[in-house]
Amino acid sequence: MSRIAYVNGRYVPYAQAAVHVEDRGFQFADSIYEVVEVRDGALVDEPRHLARLERSLAELRIPRPMSEGALRHVMGEVVRRNRVRNGLLYIQVSRGAAPREFYFPDASEVEPTIVCLARPQSRAALEARSLAGIAVKTVPDIRWQRCDIKTVMLLPACLAKEAAREEGAREAWFVAADGLVTEGASSNAWIVSREGAVITRQLARDILPGVTRATLIDVLKQEGLTLQERPFTVEEALGAKEAFITSATQIVMPVVRIDGRMVGDGKPGATTLFLRSKFHQFATISSA
Repeated sequence: MSRIAYVNGRYVPYAQAAVHVEDRGFQFADSIYEVVEVRDGALVDEPRHLARLERSLAELRIPRPMSEGALRHVMGEVVRRNRVRNGLLYIQVSRGAAPREFYFPDASEVEPTIVCLARPQSRAALEARSLAGIAVKTVPDIRWQRCDIKTVMLLPACLAKEAAREEGAREAWFVAADGLVTEGASSNAWIVSREGAVITRQLARDILPGVTRATLIDVLKQEGLTLQERPFTVEEALGAKEAFITSATQIVMPVVRIDGRMVGDGKPGATTLFLRSKFHQFATISSA
């Protein structure tokens, strides 16, 4: 069956899906997005993703393209039409298409562009990766100062991930000028101290308020584990008992090497694997 995409009110074959050549998302990265996990045909943490999408739109002053109810319907329909049982749903909203000009176009003269895609992802492969753990490479944080908005301005993340891949790592961790880890190129960064505290940087404008991060904090609180929301250095991470990342695409993924150096005993840690096993018990599961 042909893959189906939703583009501006129409469900179209993937090969025919297109947006205007002067769409501001294409020319200015004037656009925001969300990635939602699809698990057993259902959407994971849909309310939190939609709330973050709404916040990103508001921060960039992009009008909402449709009501929340209509968007939920589109998301479910895209999952169904593509027959995705386990995978990812992608939503992108730009300010719309207008003659190229740095100033925002008059909102009465342009409509937001909205795109929605769904594709499968091997759940077995993801689980196998979690049992082996991944490697991370650290890179200088060269991004802008509003990383809390989930925009498509992802070139620094692409460069970081490519640098990581070239050294056999799967993810990159950004490190600020003060030597403190901010977050991953497409994830939030975590460590587990020798004393058992679970540590991740506090929310501010320099990191994305991860949906998976928020749900994992619910898990930590319910399970009575110690949470410390504060920055940590690369050296502290290397001396930690465990390290991991969180994202909708990776859920809770163990990190076993940083810059080629082993974390802990070089194997996924017990706390990380426990949190991964508990995650979907606390996530909101919405039928597509």
